[in-house]
Amino acid sequence: MTVSGKRRGATRRRRQRLVSLLAVVTGFPIMTGLVPASAAGAPASPAGGPAQEAGTGNRTATVAITDLGPEVPDEDDTLSIRGTITNEGTSPIVDSRVDARQGVPLTGRSGIDEAVSRTGFDAATGPIVVGHGQDLPTIQPGMSATFSLDVPVSALSLGADGVYELGVGLTGQTERERWGDQILGVGRTVLPWQPDAGEESPRTDLTVLWPLISTTHLTAQTGADEEQTPAFRDDALLTEISPGGRLDQLVSLGADLPVTWVIDPDLLASVDAMTEPYQVYDGDRLVDGTGQERAREWLRELQEAVQGKEVVALPFADPDVASLAHQGKDVLGALGQLAKATDAAEVTVQTVLDVDASTDFAWPVEGAIDPSIVSVATSAGAHHVIARSDSLRPGDLNYTPTAARPIGDGTTAIVADARLSTLFEEDMAGAADAALARQLLLAQTLAITRQAPADERSIVLAPQRMPTAVQAQAMADAVLAARDSTDWVRFTDLSDAAAATPDPDANREVPPASEYPQELREQELPTSAFQAMRETQRTLEDFQVILTRDDRVATPFGNAIRREMSTSWRGNAEEAADYRETVQDGLTGLTERVHVIPKSPITLSGRSATIPVTVQNNLVQDVHNLELRLTSSRTLGLEVSEQQEIVVSGGHSQSVKFSATARANGRTFLEAQLYTPDNRPYGEPIQFQASVTSITSAVMMVIAGGLLLVVLAGIRMYTQRKRASREPVAVGADRDDAQGESGADTGDGTTGARPGSERLDPDE
Repeated sequence: MTVSGKRRGATRRRRQRLVSLLAVVTGFPIMTGLVPASAAGAPASPAGGPAQEAGTGNRTATVAITDLGPEVPDEDDTLSIRGTITNEGTSPIVDSRVDARQGVPLTGRSGIDEAVSRTGFDAATGPIVVGHGQDLPTIQPGMSATFSLDVPVSALSLGADGVYELGVGLTGQTERERWGDQILGVGRTVLPWQPDAGEESPRTDLTVLWPLISTTHLTAQTGADEEQTPAFRDDALLTEISPGGRLDQLVSLGADLPVTWVIDPDLLASVDAMTEPYQVYDGDRLVDGTGQERAREWLRELQEAVQGKEVVALPFADPDVASLAHQGKDVLGALGQLAKATDAAEVTVQTVLDVDASTDFAWPVEGAIDPSIVSVATSAGAHHVIARSDSLRPGDLNYTPTAARPIGDGTTAIVADARLSTLFEEDMAGAADAALARQLLLAQTLAITRQAPADERSIVLAPQRMPTAVQAQAMADAVLAARDSTDWVRFTDLSDAAAATPDPDANREVPPASEYPQELREQELPTSAFQAMRETQRTLEDFQVILTRDDRVATPFGNAIRREMSTSWRGNAEEAADYRETVQDGLTGLTERVHVIPKSPITLSGRSATIPVTVQNNLVQDVHNLELRLTSSRTLGLEVSEQQEIVVSGGHSQSVKFSATARANGRTFLEAQLYTPDNRPYGEPIQFQASVTSITSAVMMVIAGGLLLVVLAGIRMYTQRKRASREPVAVGADRDDAQGESGADTGDGTTGARPGSERLDPDE
């Protein structure tokens, strides 16, 4: 470096030290000439003046605090602050320096909200902490630079216990405006401060729900083989449970956390189905699945993770109780599906995880409730509804009340804290968002504890239903920090929160339907969806009657109908409709495998005939409880015998013969239809034409005449035979007479001549 360069650097450092020193005294950024930044064209944020356009003035740079440690410091600690500076302007940032700022006490929970919502510099920003800053290189537009500050806690000027705003500011110039230093950006976080806490310090009970919920993966389709090979819509579930996947992260992180597991039993059933041979749709074709070993391993990890923890089982497939309440409760059988889903929940969790799960909690979407939602949510036996404080508001209280609130009819609302529950809904892919969310959880719980230190309360954090992997990581980090670093948080289970003594002053009135968020209402399943479910259920019930092993169909299709009600369909109306249609078409296709085989036209000759009709069963199981009826369109012209019971073995057909009696010539149409025992038609009827040809009168006369001749001939032959049998007797008598007259013995050994050999007179 040249001598002149060293001099310019020394001059810049002296100028910055002077700026920092004056800033400590005045609390304002100082430019060349000791002029406040606002006087140099850098107005404050909305709290102190009109808002500035981003990328200019004190918003030229974004200051992001990506890590802070320790999260809850003691008096003798050194605070480590890590972060990034991003140039949001159009000119390079030069000769800049980043410094921590002294803590500013915040009043209550609203003060915390206001602090983190501010951007840029304003009058409430704390003074610079002198002597612990860092010089930065030139930062080009759109580029970032990292910083690392180590600041003694004693230099932050923290006073009484409470929550403080902690700022980090960037001071410098831009290439375009090099007339003096100015504040180019400020980043903020919050710092809980309670160095003198002891064992007798007040505490707040905190319940954290850890949701293990996914979208619908299984179809109703199973293989036609005896094993009923399950079919998955795609391979997304394998991705989620594989290392690094969302569900894999939730299990591995939740294993070490003091949380209450909230599980959709359908997820367990789906992964359990993957432990055996299964198939996956790849476009329109089915291919063999490959995730058996990973599915078994994931379930083992989950079994270990939930041991000793409280497990709450949602109704099977996590039905959307708000949609059911607003759109489906008047559809016949819709509420019954919720009851079936609840019945299946406990059994599924017990079977797959070998743990006892509670089914006493209903969880409407985002905790938004109204009277109809509460009524439907508890209709299947639940006595607790997980709501949220932005729906069931606490009332005119200056503190956060206990979560449990009786709302009538033996039902208790567990009102989760809205601020805490929504902390982790941001992207969280950036380290700054995760770090801020962690600090806010710590700060908000401390603020709650200090609101009414004489009254220990129980609060609940109910996050989004399906957090991403990075959101789960951010939430886990925050929970661990609260467990390991605070003296004011005590973790409890959801059942403990439900049993806590309610605050008598907290609002217990369920908001009316008019206050239900319109955004959520627009995402609900339509009434037509529940009507389609009812039609599928009716088809299933009719089909079950004829099956000898109805569980092979009732289980997969019954579960599929309940999956059609899943909360996960919100925002995916078209996909949900496709799934419902696929389920109905698949069931209809199965019912059509039992059918009457079509017949070609037939001809009936004579007054009576036999008509064969064949029933085909292409299922892999036997069918029974069926009657086959054959009816004629001309009942006076052709009578058919009564219906016949049908039993057909799987993969076979059976022919049934009906006797028919014709009374007239002509053409008629016959219809063959199967019926169930309750007299409902089964399947489509088949029709075929029958032509009846009876015998004419002329032909009958000819046949009758022929028969008469045969009879007469027989009589004549009989008579002749009788006459012939009498003639030999008469001839013998004549011979005796002749011997007596002329054929007697003469004494010489001669006798009379034989008959017919006597001599005749020549004249005769």
